[in-house]
Amino acid sequence: MSEAASTDPELIEVLEQHRIDASKVADWLGRQLGDAFDGQVQIRQFQGGQSNPTYHLATNLGAWVLRKKPPGQLLPSAHAVEREFRVMQALGGSAVPVPRMLALCEDVSVIGTPFFVMQHVPGRLMGTRFAQHGTLAERRAINDDLIRVLAELHRVDWRAAGLEGFGRPERYFERQLTRWAAQWEGSRTEPAPAMESLRDWLQAHVPDDERATIVHGDYRLGNVLVHPSQPRLAAVLDWELATIGHPMADLAYLCIGHHLPPSEGGFLGTDLAAAGIPTQDECVARYCQAAGCALPVAFNTFVAFSMFRLAAICAGVYKRALDGNAADARALGFLERYRTIAQAGWALAQRCG
Repeated sequence: MSEAASTDPELIEVLEQHRIDASKVADWLGRQLGDAFDGQVQIRQFQGGQSNPTYHLATNLGAWVLRKKPPGQLLPSAHAVEREFRVMQALGGSAVPVPRMLALCEDVSVIGTPFFVMQHVPGRLMGTRFAQHGTLAERRAINDDLIRVLAELHRVDWRAAGLEGFGRPERYFERQLTRWAAQWEGSRTEPAPAMESLRDWLQAHVPDDERATIVHGDYRLGNVLVHPSQPRLAAVLDWELATIGHPMADLAYLCIGHHLPPSEGGFLGTDLAAAGIPTQDECVARYCQAAGCALPVAFNTFVAFSMFRLAAICAGVYKRALDGNAADARALGFLERYRTIAQAGWALAQRCG
């Protein structure tokens, strides 16, 4: 198997709980694409991802991608496909590579939930397999571009891009901590002393820096497509957590792998130099150089917050699995991931003092 093939996003038959009416999708596409569309669409589902079900649409006018809210009862403010569409549409033509948006549909009579369709972007999805692909120089170049694109995102003038009202720029970490603590409380299925301790520590150490940029919210190698043949990003995906907030939230989230074991997608125990992965200090320094900003103070506080938020997300994925609404059959395994991340986050907070 070639490297390019082994890193292609995997397509599967649509899961039973995520079936959608192909004829209604075709009718809707016809209204967007016009007479050149022949009315035929082949629908398959992307494997992986634990939030919004995502589908590949093959048509005579090329390939498209449909993202929708999952079925069932959802937590407040979760699975915001409308926000994903808005931010990617706003970033079109910027230095941040995003797919071209086709349209947003908020009419639930079409397939049961709101959804949007965007142009399919060819590329490689590397994720945790990153260290096994390409040359050392290519891996370093991809990581450098990952950091560069993040800096470019934070340079975008969000007001000029039409994102006024997309998020509240003030008291970002305070509000986010309140939000994710509530999300976690709504998802918890067992006692969680490490998570409780981490939440309480963060409440006492909320950063008071008020910088505000567009924040992706889930920025990592697993949420970007790498160009099919070049060591650069082709598209940044999965914007459902995007908002206006503090840029260190994204950078800290990008660095949480330095505090997690490989079983959870982290790098603990990995020879970073051999893998082409920068250290946390190198990530921060390269970002600050690209963004033209000073090195942050108490950066691990931002990282601990990111670990709390990720643990809360994992708790939500596991709860949806118990409820039968998960986007991937492997979601039941997120219970152990939730526990591991919460414990690692609390350990980091304790080291911070």
